[in-house]
Amino acid sequence: MAVVAQRSEKVRRYIEETGLPFNILVDDDREVIKAYGVWHRIGLDAWDISRPALFLIDQAGVVRYVYVAGWQHEFATQEEIRGQVLKCREK
Repeated sequence: MAVVAQRSEKVRRYIEETGLPFNILVDDDREVIKAYGVWHRIGLDAWDISRPALFLIDQAGVVRYVYVAGWQHEFATQEEIRGQVLKCREK
């Protein structure tokens, strides 16, 4: 699941255009991104938005991996994500 802090109409159009294979939670009021500590109030590259972040949470609700970017255009690599998913499956 992905969480985005954008207007639902914009997200709906994006989902229709790309056919994303997962659910998206629209966090208009920014409650979820604030709870996870990734809300970015004011910065050089963005404001009132979340930093790119990835949380791998197992079925018991335990957070197994956290990646939080320092900049708006920074993301975990696919290799890092795959490696962490495999580690989570081993536990």
